[in-house]
Amino acid sequence: MIFIRFYDDPLAQASYLIGCSESGSAVVIDPNRMIAQYVDVAQARGLTITAVTETHIHADFVSGSRELAQHTGAALHLSACGPPEWQYEFGHEPNVRLLHHGDAIAVGRVELRAIHTPGHTPEHLSFMVTDGAAASEPMGIVTGDFVFVGDVGRPDLLEKAANVGGSAAAGAGQLWASLRWFKTLPDHLQVWPGHGAGSACGKGLSAMPQSTVGYERRFNWALGVEDEAEFVRQVLEGQPEPPRYFRHMKRVNRQGPRILGGLALPARLPDHRLGELLGSRAVVLDPRPAADFAAGHFAGTLNIPFNKSFPTYAGSLLPYDRDFYLLVDPGHPERLEQIVRSLAMIGLDTIAGYFVTTGHPAGPPEPERTSQMTIAALAARAPDVVVLDVRGRAEWDAGHILGAIHIPLSELPDRVAELPPERPIAVHCQGGGRSAIAASLLLARGFPSVANVTGGFGQWTAAGLPVQGGDESSH
Repeated sequence: MIFIRFYDDPLAQASYLIGCSESGSAVVIDPNRMIAQYVDVAQARGLTITAVTETHIHADFVSGSRELAQHTGAALHLSACGPPEWQYEFGHEPNVRLLHHGDAIAVGRVELRAIHTPGHTPEHLSFMVTDGAAASEPMGIVTGDFVFVGDVGRPDLLEKAANVGGSAAAGAGQLWASLRWFKTLPDHLQVWPGHGAGSACGKGLSAMPQSTVGYERRFNWALGVEDEAEFVRQVLEGQPEPPRYFRHMKRVNRQGPRILGGLALPARLPDHRLGELLGSRAVVLDPRPAADFAAGHFAGTLNIPFNKSFPTYAGSLLPYDRDFYLLVDPGHPERLEQIVRSLAMIGLDTIAGYFVTTGHPAGPPEPERTSQMTIAALAARAPDVVVLDVRGRAEWDAGHILGAIHIPLSELPDRVAELPPERPIAVHCQGGGRSAIAASLLLARGFPSVANVTGGFGQWTAAGLPVQGGDESSH
């Protein structure tokens, strides 16, 4: 058996190629949209991809299963489990084979047996993997978003990301039942999960790439809870807000992702168009580091630094329903393809063009700068200053500045009308990263007086300044 793990670090997403060297065939599980990596590795190992499958309808990235199957001519195996309203809408396509509980996918002497493990989603499958050339029993299980190393898949995404009322508690009950089955498996079975640390599909994922059933039975918190009601309470408690784009991903992946046919780069636009676009309030993305953006930028641009968190914030703040534009630093021309690739992974395909610029105007008009505010200045602020907290709800509940307005960053584009444009606004998060992005969004939306609070709530509490809520409440 040939076993290869692929991992996309920004999305903390794992996919797997499992092949049989004897037959020269292979299956790919949970591929993302960048299908060339699977094709290239299979070719290098002398394998033909004959099957493609996925554990469930993903919410955090655009699935590459449909595209990879079409490109290779492989059969596409999709879950037929769960209620009809949460099954794939393209299951009727000629190359699709529907999987029910207990069905098997064979690639030479390797067998993947589908096990219905609902909870994270109603249709979720796990795959028991048996290397028939060496054994008659499974050696491991591909768990997708069912069991992670140290955690389990969150059951509240349908309710929070797709507004399916009551599905969180129902999903938690299903997850409990699935875990009871998981606990009966032999200790030696390897566990290959669909995500690692940093994924929003759970709340405490380990960075370890794999585990065993025995290890998870001993050390995974979810497998140590013996009461169903207590498990439901704990698994739903403290789950972070899902990124805003999750709702869009669910719909795209259920309906059937558009076939890319390769990564297409946008056209470079003439410099004079930048001013025209900014004047018309078009969305123009400046991906430089926050400090560089704060020091000077074109007025009206949105700053989302191109780092590990870029897909999360881009998916929450960039539009899916209209064109937007990129600024590319002439010193880093390679960033164009990297950024386009990263955006394509979450379905942001409406890039209408890009400009090559430092992002810092060289002449008139003067560059816009983002004001920075220290914790001391925030504590001594004038009464008319609005304090905006863009952290998550769990962070807010654990403690916040008295009198602050709370709008999580992912919700800010839809809730800017709740802020008074005539008053100065001081934006903070926990450390300064999210607030810098939020400040750029408010400036791009025309708010005249916005400051980013450097150090954020972390420095505020470290300085012993008063907080409301949580264990350190001071009123």
